[in-house]
Amino acid sequence: MSLPPSPADRTLVLTRLLAAPRSLVFQAWTQPGHLARWWGPAGFTLPTCEMDFRAGGAYRFCMRAPDGRDHWVWGVYREIVEPERLVFTWEREDEAGLRCQSSMVVTVTFAEQAGQTRLTLHQATFQTTADCADHHRGWKECLERLADWTTQAH
Repeated sequence: MSLPPSPADRTLVLTRLLAAPRSLVFQAWTQPGHLARWWGPAGFTLPTCEMDFRAGGAYRFCMRAPDGRDHWVWGVYREIVEPERLVFTWEREDEAGLRCQSSMVVTVTFAEQAGQTRLTLHQATFQTTADCADHHRGWKECLERLADWTTQAH
């Protein structure tokens, strides 16, 4: 009999060194005009980006896949420490508008490193290891797009 996956197996942690100053990388996460240029996996767009950027404020994004399907995410900003840290909840809904995932918490930290930014993303806790793996792929592609955008904007 195998044991069920532990919370550690259902927790996502990604780290990326970005060739841009921390202030720019932080702004990329906090301003709708910037988010629209890089948010989502490869090939996705962000046709809806609503943000009440303050602790206790909400956000709601529509990520449109290359096949035209919409993927809605929303949550509440729990903590904002400019330019060091963002903490927000993460909710998803299916095509019928029904919640399709348990609530999670995403923490993003921004550390200065010799004129660059070390970004660390932590998201927990996924219901399954497969969900965690899917988000790993999506966030990895998203951070690739962020790296490209910050390099061009810098």
